[in-house]
Amino acid sequence: MKNNSIYILGISAYYHDSAACLLRDGQIIAAAQEERFSRKKHDPDFPLRAVRSCLDIAQIEVGDLDYVAFYDKPLLKFERLLETYLAYAPLGIRSFWKAMPTWLKKKLWIKELLADELGFEGEILFPEHHQSHAASAFYASPFEEAAFLTMDGVGEWTTTSWGVGQGKRIDITAELHFPHSLGLLYSAFTYYTGFKVNSGEYKVMGLAPYGEPKYKQVIYDYLLDLREDGSFRLNMEYFNFAAGLTMTNRKFNRLFGGPPRKPESELTQREMDLARSVQEVTEEVLMKVAQHISRESGMKKLCLAGGVALNCVSNGKLLRSGLFDDIWVQPAAGDAGGALGAALAVWYLHLKKERNVTPGLDFQYGSYLGREYSEQEIRTFLDRHNLPYHLVDDPAVEGARLIAQEKVIGWFQGRMEFGPRALGNRSILGDARSATMQTTMNLKIKYRESFRPFAPSVLEEDLAEWFALDRPSPYMLLVAKVLEKHIIPQEETAYRGLERLRQKRSTIPAVTHVDYSARVQSVNRNTNPRYHKLIREFKKLTGCPVIVNTSFNVRGEPIVESPEDAYRCFMRTEMDHLILGNFLLNKEDQPEFVDTIKWQQVYEPD
Repeated sequence: MKNNSIYILGISAYYHDSAACLLRDGQIIAAAQEERFSRKKHDPDFPLRAVRSCLDIAQIEVGDLDYVAFYDKPLLKFERLLETYLAYAPLGIRSFWKAMPTWLKKKLWIKELLADELGFEGEILFPEHHQSHAASAFYASPFEEAAFLTMDGVGEWTTTSWGVGQGKRIDITAELHFPHSLGLLYSAFTYYTGFKVNSGEYKVMGLAPYGEPKYKQVIYDYLLDLREDGSFRLNMEYFNFAAGLTMTNRKFNRLFGGPPRKPESELTQREMDLARSVQEVTEEVLMKVAQHISRESGMKKLCLAGGVALNCVSNGKLLRSGLFDDIWVQPAAGDAGGALGAALAVWYLHLKKERNVTPGLDFQYGSYLGREYSEQEIRTFLDRHNLPYHLVDDPAVEGARLIAQEKVIGWFQGRMEFGPRALGNRSILGDARSATMQTTMNLKIKYRESFRPFAPSVLEEDLAEWFALDRPSPYMLLVAKVLEKHIIPQEETAYRGLERLRQKRSTIPAVTHVDYSARVQSVNRNTNPRYHKLIREFKKLTGCPVIVNTSFNVRGEPIVESPEDAYRCFMRTEMDHLILGNFLLNKEDQPEFVDTIKWQQVYEPD
């Protein structure tokens, strides 16, 4: 039933990571990515299931919405597409014809499509893409005033923007335009090293410490002209993304000594060195841009969004540089977060509502913004399928006990996280002290590349005792060194490349990368009390306040959303136990699993 509140639905769709977000009187009520419901990783389709989930959480109907906001301007993006193809014609004709059907059927008619898909008859608004990113960064931050920086592949024309937010205002000061894009440069190397664009960039970042920056100067000499103010230009003679079907071309191949690595083939030292080189270039470009923003804006705080802001290694270095007193990174920094930014832009820029900031508290609520399943809903699922379980008094105590025994557990609690990271509600957990846990979880649980590091979850109050980080990192978006007192000195060995995985580098080896760094999540008692208690109980048993936290999914699949998703993932891997709310499941007790079972889906489109 409609009340006096103002409801704004934000939507991002049709590129990758489509999502929905719902505001009530400017507060974030719910947000979710479509992939969690469709089970298609990075699903770009219209987020109908995510919309329904958000509306259900708020207990409203489409008719209760006052505004719908879409995260970019499709006509402006189409203009860029046409101008680019004309500039490169006839080279891009295959790519042009491949793109046109989707544009002519859907993307050019977004306003009508939104109205039809939702059954919405009210006002639909279209902030620009980087304005949505900027809004998601600044308005959700804990800062009354701050500079902001947005960097991604490309929006409509913009690839990088910076400006200043003060109170309810955000003003973009400067932009860089397509094709000159740090995000697309990084994605070109993602493609060239054999990983999937818009998905495998994390892998390049994780691979970088195994290599040497031997190609860094080549990148500066041939690919990237970086100016003192952080602006840059790409040499498009080496790239194919502007109008082609691939990211790089033959000239790029010759420059780096051969064709792109074939996906799933063996990783060589060349890929490791390429990853290290583009990672260092990314860090240096970001630092140049940040120096310019600091000088020009005079601001002491910086907010970040856009896909490049998910590079937590760069974020950690930026924080340690001291250019700004503090930084805040939007947890859903990629396109999913555009749904949130679009809704916030309507509230503050279109409706001109006042903004009230509580020092030290952001507006993201830990990013626990998805659906929560009740004890009765979980029990109904388990009983319907005759699945053996134990009802436990305290899942945190049980979880800690099992992790201390080096068991791997699926941990499904509370509201689902918004953004690409599992933050302790849809997580797979393990013992960070175990010398074999990283290999076990990568090969037997996640079914992914052995080199990829896992993140530590640490009690916020113990953070400074374990990591070189002087402030909370609740969203797993800052990389910091493990403190020297926990490091195990290494003798000179013949280990090279991925062989370095054999070395036990610290007292928490499962979360210590080969360069002694870790992608840290600090866990706050108030933000997530149950997860905090689990780690606290683990500390009581072991003296260690650090556990392994990785997302509850296997390679190639989205993070689980429902009890059904969690059980399927549990049974398809070598996890030992699953804790669904207050229900504990032991793998050894479960019946033979048939993966063709059609589980009940909550949000199926009509």
